[in-house]
Amino acid sequence: MNNFDLIVIGSGPGGYTTAATAAAKGLNVAIVERDLLGGTCLNRGCIPTKALCRSAEVALTVKEAGDFGVDTNCCSINYASMASRKDRIVEELRQGVETELRNVTVIHGEALFESADTISVNGDTYHAPRIIVATGSIPASLNVDGAELAVNSDFMLSSSILPQSLIIIGGGVIGMEFASIYSALDVDVTVIEYCKEILPPFDPDIAKRLRMSMKRRGVKFITSAQVTSIVNKDTETTVEYECKGKTASVSSQTVLMAVGRTPVIPHGLTELGIKRNKQAIAVDENMQTSIPGIYAIGDVNGLCMLAHAAEVQGRVALGMERLSNIIPSAVFTVPECAMAGLTEQQCIDCGIPYATAQSTFRSNGKAVTMGQTDGMVKVIVNADTHAILGVHICGAHAADLIQEAVTAMNAGLTATQAAGAVHGHPTLSETLMNAFRMI
Repeated sequence: MNNFDLIVIGSGPGGYTTAATAAAKGLNVAIVERDLLGGTCLNRGCIPTKALCRSAEVALTVKEAGDFGVDTNCCSINYASMASRKDRIVEELRQGVETELRNVTVIHGEALFESADTISVNGDTYHAPRIIVATGSIPASLNVDGAELAVNSDFMLSSSILPQSLIIIGGGVIGMEFASIYSALDVDVTVIEYCKEILPPFDPDIAKRLRMSMKRRGVKFITSAQVTSIVNKDTETTVEYECKGKTASVSSQTVLMAVGRTPVIPHGLTELGIKRNKQAIAVDENMQTSIPGIYAIGDVNGLCMLAHAAEVQGRVALGMERLSNIIPSAVFTVPECAMAGLTEQQCIDCGIPYATAQSTFRSNGKAVTMGQTDGMVKVIVNADTHAILGVHICGAHAADLIQEAVTAMNAGLTATQAAGAVHGHPTLSETLMNAFRMI
């Protein structure tokens, strides 16, 4: 039997950073990976998607170059080249993960739990008093007739062929990022969303802002719609749905199923009697599962399916810090969206007295010079104390701007205190300052 101080199952952002951190503390650590180092985020998620997002952004910039006094006589989309660039980026970063794990024993194969402190991989047995499960998630699918005719995000990211038309089932983060990418590359895109508005977890004002912006670029949206079946008709695939009591259908060359992700539970854990929270592994505030010595971090525990949340949870499992409830979330569309903290509805549900203020990118000097004035910042504060409860942004570089809000919220600053920090001019960060000042 091979003995370690800690075994980590899964080498995504949560798994590999946790393993490397534990090894740096002097622990004898092993990490088990059944596929490629870096997990879903690096190989089939965050990184390849953002590489394509950047290509799409450049395509839009070139199309609009004339507005900036730059003449472009010819502009063509070479999607195969974009896909190749994406793959090179992924490979480069995967090599970085290998370097991060230089002091960790890497075991390739599928982990099977034999007991609470013992797993087997490829017939070999490994033991550790602590095991951290970081096995991530896989694309989910609707239980409707013909669901197998739709492709998932894994397929889209592995393809080097650009579809002529695309239906996206699901207007969440994944669906909206793909809609933004392919619409920028002149693909005819239709989004079908079950809820009344896209991006259900986001503030409705932000979600509407993004939807209207993308609609102006040609993306078609069908909201409050329930998909009933998917069928092949001639050379196209047809999605049938019900919307407001009526049945309808829409067809395209490709249908992308983007309805969320499902946690991957390692073999043997169910037999050990581990408790679940719906489809995910249930954990406490220390990421401890119902079985002593076994922890679960990242998508597999269902708390927050974000790579940076998994990293923080890993440090919590190692006893290095406490879990924060202020986790930024971003959507890398054009324009970007980002949020941290509570929405208005959550304040209402919790009975928290609140006040809001907004500022627009249209009145921001830097945004005007960039030609990216379509955006807004919405701030939510406690009406009594002015403590910052939530910040929601739609606009250029929203994913970067939200970090200032997270820092202010973590420090317990009021809106007045946050506004008191001197902001450079002209910068996009002034939109946050102005919103804070308006409270």
